[in-house]
Amino acid sequence: MTRYKAVVEYNGTGFVGWQSQPCGNTIQQIIEKSFLDIQLSKIKIFGSGRTDSGVHALGQVFHFDYKENLDCKKVLLGLNHFLKKKNVSILSLKPINDNFDSRRDAKLRTYKYRILNRIAVPAILENQVWHVKKKLDFELMKKASSLFIGTHDFTTFRASSCEATSPIRDIILSELKKNNDEITYSVKSRSFLQHQVRSMVGTIKMIGENKWTLKDLKQALNSKDRQKCAPPAPARGLYLESVEY
Repeated sequence: MTRYKAVVEYNGTGFVGWQSQPCGNTIQQIIEKSFLDIQLSKIKIFGSGRTDSGVHALGQVFHFDYKENLDCKKVLLGLNHFLKKKNVSILSLKPINDNFDSRRDAKLRTYKYRILNRIAVPAILENQVWHVKKKLDFELMKKASSLFIGTHDFTTFRASSCEATSPIRDIILSELKKNNDEITYSVKSRSFLQHQVRSMVGTIKMIGENKWTLKDLKQALNSKDRQKCAPPAPARGLYLESVEY
């Protein structure tokens, strides 16, 4: 039995998330089906983490075991042949040590969120950005993003359905960049709570609209009360950018 590591990118539009579910189309299910399509035995893959419905990935990682040695280049070409119409692409595939676990061994995960800040609706980037018409105060948003850096109790910024045992997370990167009309938020930590990044972005956007102050953000964070959170940003602007080991 040999263990393999793969990196995959996907457009999450039209999927109900990464993880297999009884109902709905998921990334995990169509990748597992693609192995059958290339005449391999049934394979179960294990991702570095879940992405929710509508969330995209540039560098999701998964591992799996197979009873035979695979020709990785040939398998990669075959998988992508069947996945190309699904907006899913396997970027790399290679053998890895038998103890490797894509989720437990992850040291850092980086997410990015894209906001298109202009009046005109996106034609090309539909379902890939959060379109915000109102002019945002970028400099104030940058100050807001920096307040998340460090170790905090993120109870306010987690979904009510979050199953994580602890709300404590250590954020080592939280920054905004701007390129013309697009604002990109990058955040890095070992792990995140359910809906945490989208909740953080929703709060930063409220500050950019001058509907919240920096003091409001600090009070919300310290309250440890989900009811004090701003409305979360929509899933369509969120990307799992990379997983580091």
